[in-house]
Amino acid sequence: MAPPAYSICLRHGTSPITADTDLIDSKKAFRKEAADRRRAFVETIEPEAAAMALGANIYGIFLGKPAGTVTGYLAIADEIDPQPTMTVLAQVGWRCALPVVMANGQPLEFRAWQPGDALADGPLRTRHPAAGAAVDPDVLLVPMLAFDKRGQRMGWGGGFYDRTIAGLRARNPKVLAIGVAFSGQGVKAVPSGPHDAVLDAVATEAGVQWFRGQA
Repeated sequence: MAPPAYSICLRHGTSPITADTDLIDSKKAFRKEAADRRRAFVETIEPEAAAMALGANIYGIFLGKPAGTVTGYLAIADEIDPQPTMTVLAQVGWRCALPVVMANGQPLEFRAWQPGDALADGPLRTRHPAAGAAVDPDVLLVPMLAFDKRGQRMGWGGGFYDRTIAGLRARNPKVLAIGVAFSGQGVKAVPSGPHDAVLDAVATEAGVQWFRGQA
């Protein structure tokens, strides 16, 4: 679990706040800007065509790899939709899974999923498989608000994927975390701290960019 973002010292009646508070404020403002930017970009394209192009680009990453478990997500609002990607991967033998938000401050759990499976409502407008054993993925398709050329991503602030990626990499250094987004979500720099996980790659409708060494 990440350390508290700020600390309060009662000694001598003072209440100093660490520099992390500035980062929290920067991220909050950035999320609003990133959400507005994504919304504006989506209005200029055909999201369904972008989702199909994303699937083709990600499929290229998987060519020649032995099938394993890949996690996606059910798109919320104007997120790029990974379901065409997951459909293609399932057809070539990959097991698909969806994330489950367990609790604040905890990593995500993943459960096997295929279209038509019963879903349950989760927090933060999420939906997940209603039943099934937890699985460890070999590849994660990670949603986001924005990404930069360093492989840093901006999520909604819960830290779920950062904790999850760190835990999975500790157990399996070969696990791949691939951010998925529209190309218009790329920015010059995402405000980030030491606990923000760097992605292995970002895939968009325009192509794939690697950050941690091409698989």
